[in-house]
Amino acid sequence: MMFNSSAQYLLMFKAPLKLVHLKSRTYGTYVHNNASACRSFLFPLHLALRLLRQEALHEQAPEAGGLACTDITPEGFLFDMGGHVIFSHWEYFDQLLNTALGDGPEAWNTLQRVSFVWMKDRWVAYPFQNNISALPKEDQIKCLTGLVDAKVANTVAKTKPTSFDEWILRVMGPGIADIFMRPYNFKVWAVPTTMMQCNWLGERVATVDVNRAISNVINEKADGGWGPNAVFRFPTHGGTGAIWKAVSRLLPEKNQEWADKLQHSSSHIIGLGIRGKCPHGSKCWLYYPEDNCPYYRCTIFSNYAKANCPEDGKALPTLCMADGSEPSNLDSREGPYWSLMFEVSESQFKPLNQEPVKLGGTAGTWTAVVKETMLGAIATKLVSSDDEIVSIYHRRIEHGYPTPSLGRDAVLEQALPWLRKHGIWSRGRFGSYKYEVANQDHSLMLGVEAADNIKFGSKELTLNHPDIVNSKKNDELLYLKK
Repeated sequence: MMFNSSAQYLLMFKAPLKLVHLKSRTYGTYVHNNASACRSFLFPLHLALRLLRQEALHEQAPEAGGLACTDITPEGFLFDMGGHVIFSHWEYFDQLLNTALGDGPEAWNTLQRVSFVWMKDRWVAYPFQNNISALPKEDQIKCLTGLVDAKVANTVAKTKPTSFDEWILRVMGPGIADIFMRPYNFKVWAVPTTMMQCNWLGERVATVDVNRAISNVINEKADGGWGPNAVFRFPTHGGTGAIWKAVSRLLPEKNQEWADKLQHSSSHIIGLGIRGKCPHGSKCWLYYPEDNCPYYRCTIFSNYAKANCPEDGKALPTLCMADGSEPSNLDSREGPYWSLMFEVSESQFKPLNQEPVKLGGTAGTWTAVVKETMLGAIATKLVSSDDEIVSIYHRRIEHGYPTPSLGRDAVLEQALPWLRKHGIWSRGRFGSYKYEVANQDHSLMLGVEAADNIKFGSKELTLNHPDIVNSKKNDELLYLKK
């Protein structure tokens, strides 16, 4: 197989040569300039581990992890490339991570998810669709009547929904669709819900129990705890990137036109290091569907691990105030410190202002989306205008999310078998292009199962049957023998 030199990310497997050739920075596959170009995340690392360490592994990036990496600002604040936390469907995955990083409280913090949606100038418990009791009365009525209408319409429907938008209306009704689901998902995907399919949903989006929703409104009850990540783990030191650096140390030292029909969105990760004590208790990540801020999600990253911020005794100058203005005092002073990590999406349907903007003090010049995020944090009451910013971080990731577009499955049904026929196992977040199996545990197991398929002809359950692997804890395959 010949590769065009202009391709950015390559994955090649030729069984007779026992060679895995990678130039990976992010997750997965991309067919580009008639070359098989792969954006690989955790897949190649675990492919090499699984293949009994016999193959050569070539990595373009200086460190393993792809998008599951962690950057550190000059001031000592850590920021992941998005809201990565560890929750797993596989015992194999858990055992491997514990082997690499350790399995005690020195290595991991175990946290209870505390998440809310900020809208209508109030906090609404996550998931939104189970907690409409927190909304104003007129919105409660819109949501409840829409739910009842949707239940009736879904009962008599003779066909399955054909788009994500139709699924939202069929399951939740026009009230929840207009108030939350449509505006929030456009901020996440940077693509209208009418242009997305619904086969990817599974456990990704909570459905609605109409009777439960009505009961919650009558009893004014908050109803959280849904989903597989209600309890999660996070490294005590080094952020998410520390996990995959540790896994990489388990390895020995030696070691076409379809693309135009697939869609992706870009991600902007913006981080703020702030002097003072965090005013938000134990909150984890928070959702923002409204247009008073550019971000769709904010994570209180300092709540995940104390080491995500500099030590309290470290003296740092104030770069600027939270609104971007000049600080009154430029002297270095001690903490404590806390931090916020924001995620902003971008696409041809949702462009961003990236013109340079000069902030006050010594903060320097940043793209406009950074200033807009700072002002949005004030508007959504995450910070106040007189908070002191001691660190600013921004990174744009071209390939952030693989969009489950309406035409995605038709492309994959042609592209993946064609690549496989030519000796290429195209896996990972952008490799298999399936968001429903794009978490860290999924990406690792895609590599494990690809290796077993190469060696033994085993079935690739994660790739071909996401609903099965996502519905249970998978303990059939183990990293450590009992």
